[in-house]
Amino acid sequence: MFHLTDHRPGQPLLKPHDPDSDSDTPSSRGRNSSRANRRGNKSPLHSSNHYPDGADSSPYDTRAPPLSRRPSGLSITNTMRSRGSTPASSKELLHLEARRKYTIAAFFLVTSLVSFTVQTELAAYIQHDLGWDKAYCMLYLTHGSWTFLWPLQLLFLRIQKRHMPWPQFWRRHVWLVRTTAEMVQRQEIVKHHVRTNPSSRRVIASQLGPSPWVYLVKTTVLVTLALTVAGLSWYLAVSMTTPSDLTAIYNCSAFFAYAFSVLLLKERLRLDKSLAVLVAIIGVLVVAYGDGGSKSAPQEGQLDGATRLAGNLIIGMGSVLYGLYEVLYKRYACPPEGVSAGRGVIFANTFGSLIGTFTLTVLWIPLPFLHWLGWETFEIPTGETAWLLFISVVMNMIFSGSFLVLISLTSPVLSSVAALLTIFIVAIADWFWFGTPISGAGVMGGLLIIFAFGMLSWSTWREMQEDESRKVLAGEEPDLLSGSDDAEGNGLDD
Repeated sequence: MFHLTDHRPGQPLLKPHDPDSDSDTPSSRGRNSSRANRRGNKSPLHSSNHYPDGADSSPYDTRAPPLSRRPSGLSITNTMRSRGSTPASSKELLHLEARRKYTIAAFFLVTSLVSFTVQTELAAYIQHDLGWDKAYCMLYLTHGSWTFLWPLQLLFLRIQKRHMPWPQFWRRHVWLVRTTAEMVQRQEIVKHHVRTNPSSRRVIASQLGPSPWVYLVKTTVLVTLALTVAGLSWYLAVSMTTPSDLTAIYNCSAFFAYAFSVLLLKERLRLDKSLAVLVAIIGVLVVAYGDGGSKSAPQEGQLDGATRLAGNLIIGMGSVLYGLYEVLYKRYACPPEGVSAGRGVIFANTFGSLIGTFTLTVLWIPLPFLHWLGWETFEIPTGETAWLLFISVVMNMIFSGSFLVLISLTSPVLSSVAALLTIFIVAIADWFWFGTPISGAGVMGGLLIIFAFGMLSWSTWREMQEDESRKVLAGEEPDLLSGSDDAEGNGLDD
């Protein structure tokens, strides 16, 4: 994950910090500075005009030593390394960061599975038992709720850093999001050594790259449209085809996620990954058709062949688009490989908020047309329906934020196959809460999906280990500055 570069300038390093030296006291530093000024020393390292506003401190560490004690080409991490013990080897650091990344990913995986199960059960109860069957409105509310991912994340980070003054905390957070967005746009790790004047609150624009906000707006529109059309295909096809066809075809998105990963992410085509995806799809087919199609039998008699074919084509398009949505998000809206897990989590929730904001501000437009045409009459939920709908929307927001983090930290393929676990978990929830028995085919299909997920997790871990070995052989080192930013600026490593 890490790629350490010292950024050493072509000049001798200055003497490191010595706490016992007389020249390092505040008064002696003043005397040395006065003598240097009298000698006419115009070195940019000693000049207060090296940065606008006479800036002399970092947005991440207001206690940073003076510039005269640290060469500008050295990263914060290199200064820290001179004060501590011998650092761990690159291989150990890469291994530790990989374990940290997968630990965080495992947490968000469990969170996504639990929240999706609750959201699915509530949505089914609201639509079928309470009669509030408003497909597009529910889609609009659930996706619009993603807007709150970033504010809630900011609140969490603020609680962690409650001892820090708000202006300083806000500058750090904006700086982290801005620099991560630059890395997303350029798809490479960028080191920034920018100083700000604490009293001016202004980041020196000359030290930053081109603004990434236009790029993020375009990416948000592209990813949101793919997600929305994929989600709408489910609601359009639900009354045109059988539940078995709907489940089997839509969940083939794992295959398309792998196909698009090979095409767009240049992922290596591996036999173990291919077999894992194939086993997962077989598991879905067993769940859908293994019991003889008893679930869909009553509806099949009411559907003619042309309608069922049209429904299958629509849901097939949705399956392709959902796999494409996952890969587009990974390719154009996730930090590059080597960025710390903390940055990945923060930016995933930030981008999720952008998707939610676009949904709320733009995708409300079809609602009045659906009402006027009589396709979906707009009706404000009340009473029990309103409360359960609120909980369902919150659960979807938690699931979506966790799923975006999961894709960012791992891969679209692993995340897509992990999502298939919800088929088995929902069946268990139905049996536990409503007494609906699980068929033999449901158990067998669920076990196949679990086995496929285990295969894919092991394959992904092996691939990560191979990448670590390649980086060590190539002489690459961890990007400690990236992790340091997260810890210093946002407290994720506290």
